[in-house]
Amino acid sequence: MTRILTICIILMTFGCKEKRKEPIDHFEDREVKVDVNSIGAPVAAIYKVFEAHGGLETWKKKRTLAFTLPKENAPETHTVDLYSRREKIETPEFAMGFDGEDFWLLDDNKTYQGDPIFYHNLMFYFYSMPFVLADDGIDYSETEDLQFEGKSYPGVQITYKDGIGVSSKDEYYLHYDPETHQMAWLGYTVTYRSGEKSDNIRWIRYNDWMETEGLQLPKSITWHAYEGRIIKDPKDPTTFENVMVSESPKPSTFYSKPENAKVVAKTE
Repeated sequence: MTRILTICIILMTFGCKEKRKEPIDHFEDREVKVDVNSIGAPVAAIYKVFEAHGGLETWKKKRTLAFTLPKENAPETHTVDLYSRREKIETPEFAMGFDGEDFWLLDDNKTYQGDPIFYHNLMFYFYSMPFVLADDGIDYSETEDLQFEGKSYPGVQITYKDGIGVSSKDEYYLHYDPETHQMAWLGYTVTYRSGEKSDNIRWIRYNDWMETEGLQLPKSITWHAYEGRIIKDPKDPTTFENVMVSESPKPSTFYSKPENAKVVAKTE
């Protein structure tokens, strides 16, 4: 008997660097029936990964996600509206966010040295793997297995159609445990600002999961040193604390630009 999966496509743009200015609903109710006997192997594989982490239906019901990065002297609390991708990042020294139209930075003491637009949703996307790889405008294809400590991890290559976000030339590689289908590794390239494809693939290990509101989400992730696809020594893990997933939205004012904050101009 032919098995049919109902796949609820989540609309989002990696890094949430949308070109449109009006906030959009990333969970528009659209259903596509897919015959898993007729779709390609990479698509079937990645949806098995989604199911191993609680399923897209469960993820789709959530509206607000928050977590804390326990950085020394300046812990960061990230709060994201999963429908509109509005975001607020709060620390004892500065705050930044996206209100649905503008990126803003509140930093009276000029402590923050990074790029608020690049950092927007960045840690959220690493944290929300594998579900953010159900984006609209994605192509899935086969890639060679990743080898680590004598074990082979099958994978799926993720690329973006032209015009998706401002970094549509980025590439991602999701590798999963062949027995459990849980995500095990993420490889990714960075093309932000350069606009040029890169063959420098960075690698993150995902092997520390916790159950939160029916979802398997990371408790920590670990970047590794590497040479191409040869994985080397781990760096210190990045941990996530005070994780909150809710079906209730924050009021839109929660993400609004504070009175003393400055709008961060986009660069072309």
